Amino acid sequence: MSNLEAAWSYLTTAENWTGANGLMTPTFDGGWTWSNDSILALGIEHLIMSVAAVTIAALIGLPLGIYLGHVRKGGAATVVASNVSRAMPTLALLTLFAASAIGFGNRAVIIAVAIFALPPILTNAFTGMADVDADVRDAAKGIGMTGFQIATKVELPLAVPLIAAGLRTSSVQSVATVPLAALVAGGGLGVIINTGIATQRYGQVLAGGFIVAVFALTTDALLGWVQRRVTPAQLRAAAGAKTTA
Repeated sequence: MSNLEAAWSYLTTAENWTGANGLMTPTFDGGWTWSNDSILALGIEHLIMSVAAVTIAALIGLPLGIYLGHVRKGGAATVVASNVSRAMPTLALLTLFAASAIGFGNRAVIIAVAIFALPPILTNAFTGMADVDADVRDAAKGIGMTGFQIATKVELPLAVPLIAAGLRTSSVQSVATVPLAALVAGGGLGVIINTGIATQRYGQVLAGGFIVAVFALTTDALLGWVQRRVTPAQLRAAAGAKTTA
């Protein structure tokens, strides 16, 4: 049987999706954990870790980027911080966490992926706010708007498309990076790939890679739709006019 045939067999076997004993399995301490033999269970765990990582990154990056972009300060520091975070290998971070109090498992992965997800969110929030046309800001000041009103009612709506793009990029990157969790005793869809490599079932490895790729592409498509929906109609019309010009 070729690897493609083995991958197809793995994906079309119902038990691989539901697990031999359901989506959850009991632990030694009386709790429950996601089943490692269920694609659905591992997918849910993968989604939870991805959402947690992006949420942490957004809670840090959005307020900081929006504020710095509004006051137009710290641009160089923002770029440097983003580049350093982006250049830091996630696997190296996981190795460092394993030697620290953070340890192994999903918590370490969420923290590492959050650091990796931060740069696009921070950079796009800063750029979106800072790049608002100066004439627009001056007009808002001219009609008596306060700094807070300008930031929330003028700059932020115009920055929303770029902010949404940053969240979209971070989310897709997170979904594609979380499989590393399997290397540090974590869960998620990477378990399928890691188990396949360990048992030399390369059809399972191929199937796991395919599932992760579909997950990432679906995330990108869904958030692309959300990005278009949150973009003000006037900006969508202007972008369409530029495209057809």
